[in-house]
Amino acid sequence: MMNMRQMFPAMLFGLLLFAGCRQDMHDQPRFKPLSKSDFYTDLRSSRPLVEGTVARGQLHEDAYLYTGMMRNSATPGDYMPFPATREVLARGRERFNIYCTPCHSRLGDGKGIVPSRGFAKMPPSFHIARLQKAPLGYFFDVITHGFGVMPDYSAQINPQDRWAIVAYIRALQLSQNAASNDIPAGQQIPSPAPRLRGDPPSGATLPEFLPESAPPSPRTTNKLERSK
Repeated sequence: MMNMRQMFPAMLFGLLLFAGCRQDMHDQPRFKPLSKSDFYTDLRSSRPLVEGTVARGQLHEDAYLYTGMMRNSATPGDYMPFPATREVLARGRERFNIYCTPCHSRLGDGKGIVPSRGFAKMPPSFHIARLQKAPLGYFFDVITHGFGVMPDYSAQINPQDRWAIVAYIRALQLSQNAASNDIPAGQQIPSPAPRLRGDPPSGATLPEFLPESAPPSPRTTNKLERSK
């Protein structure tokens, strides 16, 4: 059996080991979020951002792209901040069908499924004279901030996609109100329907188009795919 003299070195080592186990990092002085602090004159532990601070990717130098308003004014502009290519229109159609058709319908006539089920107010048709004359920036601003009973969609739709939807709305307006002289030479009226390969699609399968009649794919050709 070990005597006290033999156990003393082990006991001393254990004592020194436990003496070094401090909780300074665990119990260091800190502020709990939104708690009161007597250190600052406003008594807030959560401090405001330094003036001029800009989050990464949020500089927004192109004011028109992010607001739809002319510089230093509250007047909506009537031009696209980037070219309205076929790919942009295809992306706009995709986003429009996801976010807008429940109320506005695929034609933009305001007869979507939500108003037909007793919603308090039917949205106006995009094809009335007032909205046909509305500048593009007006539609962007409504998508961004909402209007009346319509909520804003700024959280769901990024600015580039909002502009793509605006371009598609203008295309919808043209499609429902075009005159015969607006039709390009050689264009068949109505346009030929795309041809499918194999059986028609079901609710669980997507259509497979023949290459020469396939519509543009917004996922493979659209460069605006940034966030969803």
